[in-house]
Amino acid sequence: MSIVRRLAGNMTARVLVAVLLGVIAGVVWPEQAKAMKPLGDTFVNLVRMVISPVIFLTIVVGIAHMRDLKAVGRVGGKAFLYFELVTTVALAIGLVVVNVSKPGAGLDRGALAGGDVSQYASAGAKMSMLDFLLHVVPTSPVDAFARGDILQVVFFAVLFGVAAAALGATVQPMVAMFDQVLHVFFRLVGFIMVVAPLGAFGAMAFTIGNFGLASLLPLGRLMLDVYLTMAVFIFGVLNLVARWSGFSLWKLLVYVRDEILLVLGTSSSEAALPRMMEKLERFGCSRSVVGLVVPAGYSFNLDGTSIYLSMAVIFLAQAFGVDLDIGRQVFVLGVLMITSKGAAGVTGSGFIVLASTLASLKVVPVEGLALLLGVDRFMSEARAITNLIGNGVATVVIARSERAFDEGMMREAIGERVAEGAGE
Repeated sequence: MSIVRRLAGNMTARVLVAVLLGVIAGVVWPEQAKAMKPLGDTFVNLVRMVISPVIFLTIVVGIAHMRDLKAVGRVGGKAFLYFELVTTVALAIGLVVVNVSKPGAGLDRGALAGGDVSQYASAGAKMSMLDFLLHVVPTSPVDAFARGDILQVVFFAVLFGVAAAALGATVQPMVAMFDQVLHVFFRLVGFIMVVAPLGAFGAMAFTIGNFGLASLLPLGRLMLDVYLTMAVFIFGVLNLVARWSGFSLWKLLVYVRDEILLVLGTSSSEAALPRMMEKLERFGCSRSVVGLVVPAGYSFNLDGTSIYLSMAVIFLAQAFGVDLDIGRQVFVLGVLMITSKGAAGVTGSGFIVLASTLASLKVVPVEGLALLLGVDRFMSEARAITNLIGNGVATVVIARSERAFDEGMMREAIGERVAEGAGE
């Protein structure tokens, strides 16, 4: 009985059980499982409700406490350089694997269920780098908060934080109040996480019930390649980055396992964003670094999305019998380095960016996206988890490079997770 009680009180166990029950419900009662969609949507909406204020308050308080505006620019510069290097590596790895494995070669397109991709194609056709850059600046901060546009909230919060830091001691009472309000929001996040298993169950049950496991079989090779590539990226590239920076990737993964399972259940990295920011602070990263790197990473450090995009483009070229030589593939890599940055904070972003990329390349018909509709939801979990882990690693790396990392807090945090695991 005590074991059952401990499992019931453990977030990891509850979310994992909920995900498994969702899979079972989707297989056994597909029609009823489809009706569970509101559970997942409501939970994600609850989290999105607090994302904008948490990001705003964390950035403002962090920058105001730094006071050294040169340090703010240095952290931002390091973050963007790191993001560009790592996402380029992710894109390149995706290209290499899909060329070696060739999952689209000889695929019978007629055997696959198609779907309506007009909404993605039209949205993708409208995307451009100029539009993306202009979109960063909100017409109104209230509008940015109301729509939950992370990139615009980050932009406004950085400006607000820099202005507060420039005013110095005169605004410290306001900063102290913001700090207290931030603690209230973190407590609110804790309340929301109580219903995380329900959200994970609803999202997983709907996914399996709506698309069915049978839909995976024709595109199983692509799915397997995507999952294996992301595993290689995490345990290969990110592990080397972590070792170079002087910390254990495995210990970080164990520490954020609740958030990883939450993303697995909901297919949304946003669902774990507030908790991830809080946990990285407890892991030893300074609030100023967490506040700048994590939100920016959700816009510019989408490692999982980058891998998927590069593999999906070449997969579709293989499926349509389009032979892309090395020169054209390098061009694909260059286009994706730009278009992948537009994936931030957009519903259906992976498909929209993929549509814009295909439209730019003009080598594979945009309608080819219909081949991927059935399995995209199943691959979105891998994308979201890889994005989450990538941003966690980036934050720790930059915090350590800035000497804004507390080794004692990290050991304490790891010790707490080990104790929790032993009690499960």
